[in-house]
Amino acid sequence: MCYVLHMTVKRTPHAVYDTKYHMVWAPKYRKWILRGDIQERVKSIFEEVALNHGFEIDTMEVAPDHVHVFFSFPPRYSISKVVGILKSVSASVIFHEHPEVKKHLWGGEFLEDGYFARPLGYEAAIDTGNSRSNQKIYSVSL
Repeated sequence: MCYVLHMTVKRTPHAVYDTKYHMVWAPKYRKWILRGDIQERVKSIFEEVALNHGFEIDTMEVAPDHVHVFFSFPPRYSISKVVGILKSVSASVIFHEHPEVKKHLWGGEFLEDGYFARPLGYEAAIDTGNSRSNQKIYSVSL
C-alpha cells in the first residue's frame, strides 16, 4: 500500500513534530451500522473531536462496517489515548442521538475494543536514478 502525504511540520510550545497515522476501527460485532445518517454523523463527530483536540485529519472514509482515518496528532497524546477519545465520544453521541443502534449493539459499546494503527514514516520522493545532487534535503530547526 502506498501513502502519499504532504510533509507539514507542526509546532507546540515544547515540540516540533510531523506524525502521521493510519487507523482503522470497526463497530462492535462488525455490524453494518455505519450507513446513512449514522455514517455522516460519525464523520462529523470525528471532525469535531479533531478540531477540539488539535488532531489534523488528512483523509477519512466511513464504510458500513469500518472507519479508516489518516491523521496527525500532537506527541502529547499516545495512540491509545486518541483511540479512547474518538471511541468514547462517538459512542456517547451516537447512542444518545440514535437509540435504535443499541438494539444491534448490546453491551453498550459502539466500536470494537481493538483497532489497527500504523505510523506512517516520511519518505522523500526520490527517483533511484537521480544523482545525490538532485535529492531534496529537509531540515527542521528547533
